[in-house]
Amino acid sequence: MSSLAPSLDDLAALAEAAFAALPDDFRRMTGDVIFRVDDFASAEVLAELGIEDAFELTGLYQGVDIGRRSTFDPSPQPSMIFLYRRPILDEWVDRGDVTLEELVTHVLVHEIGHHFGLSDDDIDGIEAAD
Repeated sequence: MSSLAPSLDDLAALAEAAFAALPDDFRRMTGDVIFRVDDFASAEVLAELGIEDAFELTGLYQGVDIGRRSTFDPSPQPSMIFLYRRPILDEWVDRGDVTLEELVTHVLVHEIGHHFGLSDDDIDGIEAAD
């Protein structure tokens, strides 16, 4: 067993596998979203969100959510979902009660929820009902 932390590519592979394991209808509804894995959110993103500790942000959806899109609006920038490797690994180690695959899936699905226009409270409610 390797003692090296999973790389950006390793987390991207986990995210791809998590997305592929989602129900077909869910994946189709997600549409053309770009997935990206970075070590941390940029300083600009953290400042914009009012987050001082980069380890507090495990994922982010950037784009116009499906519910707010209009055919009359100019073409929006592509929707993107960012997964942040170091905060995800930190949470995984701190929790110790989930696999890395489960945590990556959780963060990915959470950010896809924002793509669908759901708030954090909406997503928390759905997760609590499961």
